[in-house]
Amino acid sequence: MDRPQLMAIVIAVLVLLLALMALGWRARQRRQSGVAAPAEVPAQLGTPLGTFDGKYVATTTSGKPLDRIAVHGLGFRSDVSVTLTDAGVLLQRPGSDDVWIPRADVRDRRTATWTIDRVVEHDGLELVEWDLGGTAVDSYFRLAEPLEFERAFEQLLPNKAAA
Repeated sequence: MDRPQLMAIVIAVLVLLLALMALGWRARQRRQSGVAAPAEVPAQLGTPLGTFDGKYVATTTSGKPLDRIAVHGLGFRSDVSVTLTDAGVLLQRPGSDDVWIPRADVRDRRTATWTIDRVVEHDGLELVEWDLGGTAVDSYFRLAEPLEFERAFEQLLPNKAAA
């Protein structure tokens, strides 16, 4: 077998792998088609408690950090600005629709060390557990000011904030 034939085989295998990955992603999106879209961002966000910049890592099914939610733009990592208000949580990500989590849908806040495709130092991720139209989900963030975020979150849900 000469070099051009070997190259063609390698390229064909790579194209096949990429096609299989795309099919897997689309199958995941079809399986999750029943997951409700996030709430509309209200005109009045309420009293701000703080805005925190960092990285949006993932949203997964609650308690299943390897089961990524792939619908409604929640499936891709990006920069994020997380704004906490007395009425809820606003996620603003470049290139994606804003996500509003009403206070009534926020269940908890805690820390994590890992989730799908991300491992950090002990308790290096902020996890917000919330209800997405009847589906309990966990959203993970790597924030520049995690302690300030935790203090502000205690104002949002004083009886639920956990360390």
